[in-house]
Amino acid sequence: MKTLSGYSYYPDSLASSHGVTYFMARSEEDNAKFLGVLGEAKGFDGFLEVGSGALLCPPTPENLTVLRERLPWLKAQALGVQTTAGFGDRLGLATPGHVQAVQGTGIAPIFAQQSVRENVRTRRTPQQVMDDATWGVFQTGWRQPWGADADHLKTTEDIDSFFDAGFTFFTIDPGDHVDNTAQTDSLGTLREKVERLPWDRLRATPAEIKLTYLDLGFQIEDQIITLDETTLLRALAKYGRAVAHTVKMAEHLAARAGSQSFDLEISVDETETPTSPAEHFFVASELRRLGINPGSLAPRFVGRFEKGVDYIGDLAEFEREFARHAAIARHLGGYRLSLHSGSDKFSIYSIAEAKTNGLLHLKTAGTSYLEALRVVGQVDAGLFRKILQLAIERYEVDRASYHVSADLSKVSDPQRLADAELPELLDQFDARQVFHVTFGATLDRFGPSLCSVLRDHEDTYYNFLASHFKKHLAPIQKQPSA
Repeated sequence: MKTLSGYSYYPDSLASSHGVTYFMARSEEDNAKFLGVLGEAKGFDGFLEVGSGALLCPPTPENLTVLRERLPWLKAQALGVQTTAGFGDRLGLATPGHVQAVQGTGIAPIFAQQSVRENVRTRRTPQQVMDDATWGVFQTGWRQPWGADADHLKTTEDIDSFFDAGFTFFTIDPGDHVDNTAQTDSLGTLREKVERLPWDRLRATPAEIKLTYLDLGFQIEDQIITLDETTLLRALAKYGRAVAHTVKMAEHLAARAGSQSFDLEISVDETETPTSPAEHFFVASELRRLGINPGSLAPRFVGRFEKGVDYIGDLAEFEREFARHAAIARHLGGYRLSLHSGSDKFSIYSIAEAKTNGLLHLKTAGTSYLEALRVVGQVDAGLFRKILQLAIERYEVDRASYHVSADLSKVSDPQRLADAELPELLDQFDARQVFHVTFGATLDRFGPSLCSVLRDHEDTYYNFLASHFKKHLAPIQKQPSA
């Protein structure tokens, strides 16, 4: 390639198709990035860089739409049932680091992943999430299939907005329809609740459900699951409306997709009590009866899956219960078990891999944001102190929708720490959680400054991400990484 005056280019991005060459370039003046096109450039909008003869195009949605049509590997795809990992990115800058981590592992990556809740707090649209991930895929030259997860979908309108943006993995979250009080209801109350379920949408009657499940012993590998009256009615009362809502959502998605393939996940992890193996069996069996066959399912496992920290609980108990859930998943069609809030749970990855034989989905999000803060702590102490002070002020409000237990009294006063001590906060339990859940407030106040630091030190950010995620992926990878 001829010299680009005032620009450098990313060698891994170089791609040719039908006689046209494409690449990602970066301005040496302000770090702005551009799509370079050498050859027929119809449909692209940009300016001619005289030294190289390339058309340099800003990374707009319109230019990316044309590029996706010319380079099909830039489109997200359905991945099917295999070992997968999702990489949430709250800033839109992390995908190259995620690519470095997943290369050579044999794990199928989901590079675009965001929940509706996170989009609200980051003020990003599904299309922006998709586009940011796609530019990252292009910059790194990733050519293998990759997915895009529309996470924690609660309404059909949510489905539509993500589907229109090109997402291929849809996580339905019927948690608002789970009756957590059923966990402690009396038998009489459970009977009353079950009678009031939307049986028309469940396409059955209470009598038919009893004939299907009551007091029957279901042999599932080395365990027998029996639903006596109390267990069955509790499962119905707790999850019946959630099943009905899931069916409505899944059928809407199928109608939108038509002949287009997609991955479907059902998530009941954000509930107050664990999903018992009997409840897992009942919910999955009912979905199957109603024609819904997810590629992955996320129960609420025993123990605590808090944000940004390792698993909290009895590992032996987790292993026993997880093994039972994995057997049910194999028995009912071979779908994956999905670990939500899965980042930083280093003590359980090997267990999960062994018990599922690789039928596992690992979902991460905020940990990439924490690695971004690690960069800030290393290169801009003043900004880091401001972010920490805001996080402390916002924690009690912003923690409301997250499972966390950080104690503010254990978080150091940012003004009393030496500059060299600041990055160490990212390894402290309470500080990690305080940073983790206050990202929305941080981005509202300091977003441009934070992103500017990361653009100025992008190689550092990518290296931090790659190192951090390799620790996540090593226990579940399918082949030795390069």
